[in-house]
Amino acid sequence: MNSTLRNFNQIVIKIGSSSLTHDSGLLDLWKMESLVKQIANLYNSGKDIILVSSGAIAAGIGKMKLPEKPKSIPEKQAAAAVGQGTLMHMYEKFFSEYGITVAQVLLTKEDMYESSRRAHCVNALQALIKHRVIPIINENDVVAIDEIKVGDNDTLSAEVCKMIHFENLIILSDINGVYNKDPRKFSDAYMITSITALSTLDEIDAGDAGSSVGTGGMQTKFNAARILASVNSTMFIVNSSHPDVLNELYEGKTIGTFFDFRKN
Repeated sequence: MNSTLRNFNQIVIKIGSSSLTHDSGLLDLWKMESLVKQIANLYNSGKDIILVSSGAIAAGIGKMKLPEKPKSIPEKQAAAAVGQGTLMHMYEKFFSEYGITVAQVLLTKEDMYESSRRAHCVNALQALIKHRVIPIINENDVVAIDEIKVGDNDTLSAEVCKMIHFENLIILSDINGVYNKDPRKFSDAYMITSITALSTLDEIDAGDAGSSVGTGGMQTKFNAARILASVNSTMFIVNSSHPDVLNELYEGKTIGTFFDFRKN
């Protein structure tokens, strides 16, 4: 099965908090600019692209000069409210350098699961795509209390991909891909470059990883894979710090883990 991005015209890209921030919680502008440049290159090749971006709470932590990640829901909501504007400001700045217009889309679970609201979301996203605008989606952390408890933009990105009928999801994270077991605990762990059966996921000890600024671990990524399997979409998990990661995927190089449950 061919895993090059050249074969996919409609792509959702999920960017995790760890891919956008320093350990301090402040935005890492070097990382952000590098990813935006690569996304712009994919856009220029004719792809339809939707971003699902974490980082609002992390950006808020830095902006508010908080000593650590907030633990209470009100504090997380406050950080998200402050950080979302900062995050979008930087996205607009970087994408505008390549002549690309972006739009902020904040969703809640009800927007995706209640039929009439879901239909309105799809119509709005389709209109933006038609006008070659890149939607930048995040959970509305200021009001979505349940999501803040779960903290799961991996599932959100898969649900968006499913909802809008896109072909591929790229999860940019701080991990290289899927290993047969936790490489931090087992020296003989090896990375799995391709997963083509859902049963494979049940055989892997996913653990409960999550960085100091992020909240999703491998379990949430497996959940995303299961959602996409139901609609025959594909998924990559790759390390955002890998040099030119999106360009290399476009060229068909084997990096990260590719999930393909499509029926031959």
